[in-house]
Amino acid sequence: MPQKLDELAAAIADRALARLRGEGSGNSASLPETDCAPGGCEPCPQIHSCGARALFEEGATRLKEARRHGFATVCVNPSWVEVAARLLHGSSTVPIAVVAFPSGAATTSAKVFETREAIRKGAREIDMVANIGALKGKDYRTVFEDIAAVASAAHPLPVKVILEMGALSTEEKVIGCALAKAAGAAYVKTSTGFGAGGATAEDVALMRRVVGNDMGVKASGGIRTAADAKKMVEAGASRIGASASVAIVTGHAPGPPSRY
Repeated sequence: MPQKLDELAAAIADRALARLRGEGSGNSASLPETDCAPGGCEPCPQIHSCGARALFEEGATRLKEARRHGFATVCVNPSWVEVAARLLHGSSTVPIAVVAFPSGAATTSAKVFETREAIRKGAREIDMVANIGALKGKDYRTVFEDIAAVASAAHPLPVKVILEMGALSTEEKVIGCALAKAAGAAYVKTSTGFGAGGATAEDVALMRRVVGNDMGVKASGGIRTAADAKKMVEAGASRIGASASVAIVTGHAPGPPSRY
């Protein structure tokens, strides 16, 4: 069964990229060779503070907890990047800025601006939301160019592409992963935590099969316990993103339910 799924994924991805090359001017030069090397393959717990109602005290507490527990990163909204960079300075924990979060419906130029500003303020990684509407509408060139523009603006810092897997068909999931890889992203990511469903082991396994071992897979959305995280890692996740990260690593009961 895994081999058949691999063959199906490869066929769908090839078809998507062939269609992309045939659109527009017909020039395939915009499809770069992919050289995505995520920083290590070990699972790295991450903490998130991306909710619309995140207060300063709560956010500052999360940042300090992430630093104390040695998390790989903290994922924050753009307005929090400067604060995160300041509070995490001198630690091994780095701030991630989300871009076009959570809908992904911003224009490409807006995403590029948001990316550059976040990096200027101290972000060391970018988690962008793909143009999900374009993906579902089979407008693959728009999806590809959107991701490629953000990856170029962020270079050499890594970009993760959030695909909102719960809103996609199996074919759309595979094509989204293939386009993200071709466009130069370093990771694909399951979900925002604000859309339809969160991370599932099945989706993580599919993503890993599509992108192979030279690209990261980040599981995020609804991961509340160590058992949840373990399932994602076993399925192929190289990063775990969760607002309950502290509870996961300490073994304490998580706080109020959250999809993120």
